Amino acid sequence: MTKNKKLPELLAPAGTREALDAAIRAGADAVYFGGSRFNARMAADNFAGDAMGEAIRACAFYGVRSNITLNTLPREREQADVLRYGEQLCLWGADAVICADLGTAALLHKYFPEMPLHASTQCSGHNVDAARFFADLGFSRMVAARELSFADLKTICDESPIETELFIHGAICVSQSGGCLFSSLVGGRSGNRGACAQPCRLPYRCTVKEPGGGHSGEDYPLSIKDMCLASHIPELLSLGAASFKIEGRMKSPAYVDGVISIYRRLLDEGRNADEKELAKLAALFSRNGFTDGYFRGKTGSFMQGVRSERDKALTLQAEKEVLSGKKEPRRIPVSLTFSAKDGEAMTLTMTSDRASVTVTGEEPLPTAETAPAEDAVRSNLTRLGQTVFAAEHVDIRLSGSPLCAPSSLNKLRRAAAEKLDEVLRALPPCEGRPTKKKFDGTDLLPDELTKKRRPYSGEVFWPRQASFLFTDRIPASARDFYDILYLPAEVFVRDADKALALGVNGIVLPPVIFPGEYAAMRGILAKAKTAGIVHAMVSNVGHIALALEYGFTLHGGLRCNLYTGLSGDVWAEAGCSDLLLSPELTMPQIRDVTTSVPKGAVTYGRIPLMTMQRCIIREAAHIPDGKPCSRCDGQPFAYLSDRRHTVFPVVRCFPHRNVIYNSAPFYMADKPGHETAMRLDFVHHLFTTENTKEAERVMRAYFTEGTYPPPAAFRRIQS
Repeated sequence: MTKNKKLPELLAPAGTREALDAAIRAGADAVYFGGSRFNARMAADNFAGDAMGEAIRACAFYGVRSNITLNTLPREREQADVLRYGEQLCLWGADAVICADLGTAALLHKYFPEMPLHASTQCSGHNVDAARFFADLGFSRMVAARELSFADLKTICDESPIETELFIHGAICVSQSGGCLFSSLVGGRSGNRGACAQPCRLPYRCTVKEPGGGHSGEDYPLSIKDMCLASHIPELLSLGAASFKIEGRMKSPAYVDGVISIYRRLLDEGRNADEKELAKLAALFSRNGFTDGYFRGKTGSFMQGVRSERDKALTLQAEKEVLSGKKEPRRIPVSLTFSAKDGEAMTLTMTSDRASVTVTGEEPLPTAETAPAEDAVRSNLTRLGQTVFAAEHVDIRLSGSPLCAPSSLNKLRRAAAEKLDEVLRALPPCEGRPTKKKFDGTDLLPDELTKKRRPYSGEVFWPRQASFLFTDRIPASARDFYDILYLPAEVFVRDADKALALGVNGIVLPPVIFPGEYAAMRGILAKAKTAGIVHAMVSNVGHIALALEYGFTLHGGLRCNLYTGLSGDVWAEAGCSDLLLSPELTMPQIRDVTTSVPKGAVTYGRIPLMTMQRCIIREAAHIPDGKPCSRCDGQPFAYLSDRRHTVFPVVRCFPHRNVIYNSAPFYMADKPGHETAMRLDFVHHLFTTENTKEAERVMRAYFTEGTYPPPAAFRRIQS
């Protein structure tokens, strides 16, 4: 297989060994797959135990890189297992580890610095500052968020200090990458733990007025068509990305074979897919077609898609066609150097990218009357069809007029192929990795995992914190209950004087800030700083540098996905004064987490379930795609209702994204002492749909009716 080696890596998915073999055969440059734990596709067959090592060796034999998914969020008591697993991946010779948890990444980089780390799309890397942060943490590549446009991807690829990997085909989430809690908080199956139940694929009805109960009919505003960028190949190549990624670890081997084969051809030829190829891609798997909306920077109802019975029938037929086709094995390109001289033994050197062997054969027959036919020698030596090799370059060196008998050439060719095959299979997949285990027993684990971490013991300056979505929903008494009152940054600057009068002293940066939105956000932050705002809550590593630029005191938000103290250390070292732990953690799990700065949790409020790039509010208001949308400027909420009559509020956030909040608020005022049981240093209340009277009732329930310690006792909590 001849390829342009300057092309980006074509990265294929594999959920089974059969799919991995299909990816290798179809021409993938790299394959990503996971083990039986700590991987975001736990429903796939995956590669348990020695099967992982065998899969890595199979990739290495063909010169295909193995990128292993360690992309779930481990809990505090799983860190030792994560370290041992990372060590085993090094021993097996994995080419890279795809990691979603920052604490895990820091741990692996400290003890296995030779192992390349790739920041998973679950890290929500959507700007250059995120890439810089990942680089400082030890990552060598960032998997860019799938919602980015061509222009924003261009900025990242041009300015990132590390490699950029792009998804170019397959399923995409309606939620911003790495920011979905819908399955976890509503269905009890965490996407951050590899068990997403895909509630976004179910029917909902979005309305601008709160539904009286349920809905009739079916609508799928959260179900997005699969991404297909096969019509944008020259544009993609112009970005300079390191890797093009195909989604599909839950897909069949036939899907992997068919899709990778098409993209291999498109990349090698540097062209867009034709109609026949697009039709084949759609037949292999689609949800009523494909979308390239994110890439084009255009979103709307046209992105919606549901997998129909017709789609399923097309896939069945397409997979049969793939499976019935002739399967050519993957060939390893080699160079051949043949030497023959009168009176000396013939030699043949066979060289691949990873090894070179030389074999010696018989002496040529007595000198021929005429010079040997070089073309005949070349033809014989390149007959490698029964092997895994393919001759790309042949150098024939004849001295005198030796007669090279075909039988002698056959023996020489077979001997060289057999020897190179043996050498390649004996090579370690990756060199420079540890040769023996460091962390066999508990007593050999590093101090970070064996010594009890010291809890935070300093002064807690802001033990009560709250955030509101709208200025006019903040009760006048809120400033008497809370040390920090937050508003979304863009909401604060609309009426800074009123917000300040109500006691607002903090802003929340939006969950997503793409490169093209930096100028607008800088203007907002400058106004907030000038107005006297002190505190800024961040929830993405790509926002830390921006907030520090304006001198704010940083606080880590609930979207930081903090599961462990090790991850907390990363955020604390980046400048966060305190940290909110993940709302997915249980009370005992929160208790187990020890951080170097004050830790807190949301103990009241509706948790944001997902942030969407597209505005479903405009669709509920029947504003056509492409028309200006002002509906959510004047109305605070829309409502999403499911088949069980459950209603989820939907709110606009900067600049025109939508956030879906949980149907009911998290409530713990009826559990006296819960903050002590969880060893919290501070609490955070999240007000969303509450009016001022409702918010007032909540504050009094928590702080004045005996369920919380009095303010004086709460001021200086010692862990």
